[in-house]
Parts: sequence; structure tokens; C-alpha cells
Amino acid sequence: MARPTIPERQPIGDGFAGFVVSIEGTQALAAAPPPDCTVLASGAFVIRYGLRLLGKPHLSIVPGLVAIDYGTMLTGEDAWAFITQSSNRYPRAEVFGWREDGREDMLTVKLLDLALPPQVLVYADAASRTPIAAPTRLIAPEDAPLAPRLRQNLMQDSR
Repeated sequence: MARPTIPERQPIGDGFAGFVVSIEGTQALAAAPPPDCTVLASGAFVIRYGLRLLGKPHLSIVPGLVAIDYGTMLTGEDAWAFITQSSNRYPRAEVFGWREDGREDMLTVKLLDLALPPQVLVYADAASRTPIAAPTRLIAPEDAPLAPRLRQNLMQDSR
């Protein structure tokens, strides 16, 4: 019986064009920089989402590949949907990805705290493995064309 090939890691990512700013001591994504901020970076970015570790919410892993029992492997949106919607049935499933500091890691699903919102991480491009920022706020008008997942995971500020 032939062994299944291991697919390339494919983390989910949403595009964002705008600014990474520091305002009131926190990092934020901004469609346009407000006057009372420091611009940290600007341009087109890839936004990825780190799943927080149980008991260590300051640490996270950006899933690129999930290995479920019996050789089933998932990447991209399929892996994200599995982890966030049905991974409780497979606590030993393995998540391969990159930590919030850019280092490779592998964890089992049971070590993730899926009750906490994901950590939003900003990458310079799709090939980057180390984030340039970890914003907690979004400064954009309500009608700005942004990925729903991005709006869902950042505090909205419509300055």
C-alpha cells in the first residue's frame, strides 16, 4: 500500500493593504493612519492567525498542516475549518506550523486553547514566516473591504 504524500504547508492568509500603526501603546491595522499614531509599516500585507496555546495565551501557532488519525492531512481553509469547528473529536491530531516568533513547531490539538480568539499576525508577504506585527485593533470604516475573519478577530475602531 502506497504511503500518502505529505502536502506542503499552506497557512490561511487574508490580504490587507494599509498601515500598521502604534497608537495608545498598542499595535493596530489602519486603512489610513490617524493623526495621533506612529506608522510602523505600510503597504500590502498578509494577515495570518495564530491559535493560542492552552495556559500560555501569549504563545500561538499558525497552522500550515494538520495530520489527523489514519493519515488524513489537511492544509489551508480545510485545516482551519477542521481545527476551529470539529477538532474536539480528534484531540491527538497534530498541527504543524510556525509560532508567533517564526519558529517551526508541532502541537497536538488538545494543547490549543480554542476558546480564545486567534492572535492576528501581520506578515510582509506570503513567503514570510516571521510576523512584523501583532495588532489588537482595527482602524477602518465599517464599509471598508476587509476579510470577515480579520474584522471578527480585531477590536473595531472606526475613527
